[in-house]
Amino acid sequence: MPENNTQPRTYAAAHFALELDGKQDVGLFRSIEGGGMKVDVMTYQNGSNYDRWRQLGKQKYEDFKVQVGMAMSKPFYDWIEHFFEGNAERKNGAIVAADFYYKERARREFKEAMIKELTFPKLDAADKNAAYMSIAVAVEDIVFKPGGGKKLTQPKGMEGQKLWTSCNFRFVLDGFEQACKRITKVDSFTIKQNVIEYHSGGRQSPTKTPSQIEFPQLSFYVPEADAQPFMDHFNDYALKTERSQRGHSAKRSGMIQTYDNSRRPLFTLEFFEAEIIAITPDKSDAGSEDIKQVKIDLFTEKMAFSYAAMDVL
Repeated sequence: MPENNTQPRTYAAAHFALELDGKQDVGLFRSIEGGGMKVDVMTYQNGSNYDRWRQLGKQKYEDFKVQVGMAMSKPFYDWIEHFFEGNAERKNGAIVAADFYYKERARREFKEAMIKELTFPKLDAADKNAAYMSIAVAVEDIVFKPGGGKKLTQPKGMEGQKLWTSCNFRFVLDGFEQACKRITKVDSFTIKQNVIEYHSGGRQSPTKTPSQIEFPQLSFYVPEADAQPFMDHFNDYALKTERSQRGHSAKRSGMIQTYDNSRRPLFTLEFFEAEIIAITPDKSDAGSEDIKQVKIDLFTEKMAFSYAAMDVL
């Protein structure tokens, strides 16, 4: 029988899917990147010989990143919630690439995946564009496989993807409820889970073990006309109070709540044990017509994520 020399047809990268624990209908996301493989190169030199020999060393599997909005399924948001709790839940799955007709063309199957990093987008009262979180996932093993040709299930949740816009948010800090009503912006921030690579005998690739979570500081902006309560508190508590009198119980809690255009809640990000560490007024410029604002920085010790389940999928 003559050999078939027909090359596989090329395809665009716009149709893809993410499988987790055997389920393809995880939801609709904006992009996937990363998830490659590579090996170290080991170099040897023998005594007085100037020649060098090289050979392949241990393999490494790159993290992959996904950008998600409000069109994912509840189990995916539960995975994020467990990440905030310090519970490194591991999942197996695959990154699936499809052609124009949604037929599966290639697969990258991964094992022991856990969330490593979550970047929360900037929130701006003047920005009406859709907002997306960026999530980095660490994996222990990746295998490239050809696609089986089956047709992907077209993702649901197109309307859900449009629900979260940058302008729909509410920022609350305990004790400053009135002053927080006109907060205009919240800067982007990243929560990181440190991952330790553990090398053991009999394994070519390392086992990845979760370590402590690093919670970032938060930065938000208020009109200078509303900033006086924050300035008074910072002046009295941080600058004048003796260090021995700054008790742990005096720290504050708060939350960032997001919602859709109908004021239905999407999810809430709570933060605990927070305190003001810096207040920075905007640059004064005689030619500027912008409202004068003040940037306020907070440190936090802990955060919690809770998803408001909605019938968007």
